[in-house]
Amino acid sequence: MKWTSKDMSQYVQAKEYIDTAVIPLIPITFEGEIKTMASHGEYITILSHELERQFKGRVILMPSYSYLHKNSLESKLERLNEFVAHIKSDMKHVFLLTSDSVWNQKENELEGKLVWLPAIPLEDMEEKYKQKIIQDQMNQLLPMFIQKWQQ
Repeated sequence: MKWTSKDMSQYVQAKEYIDTAVIPLIPITFEGEIKTMASHGEYITILSHELERQFKGRVILMPSYSYLHKNSLESKLERLNEFVAHIKSDMKHVFLLTSDSVWNQKENELEGKLVWLPAIPLEDMEEKYKQKIIQDQMNQLLPMFIQKWQQ
């Protein structure tokens, strides 16, 4: 389910079956790394939408959580944990998807389950290759979600 009024109407009716939120973490900058950050965000957004499609009826894809890349890691961590804690009041599982490796340093301090994926630049790739890469990545992600649900 996506964060739309239509899907949230369905969520309200089937709330007991939906226990997982997926939050794409998207760094923002307008400095030298702007293209890299945008590429990371694009990749994570595509994967997040595919996860939502695969697990429709079990997960809610939250709006992307954007943050300033230049801010201190401590301030980013505090702000993100506050956001995730609010969501965890209604969701049993919260997955944080990112290509920003800075989050790996604080993985144990995060309120949600960090899923770090190295970004693959898709911009100049033919559509069939993009689909293959996304499908390969999904084949690795799906068991991770299922395993977490079984714990």
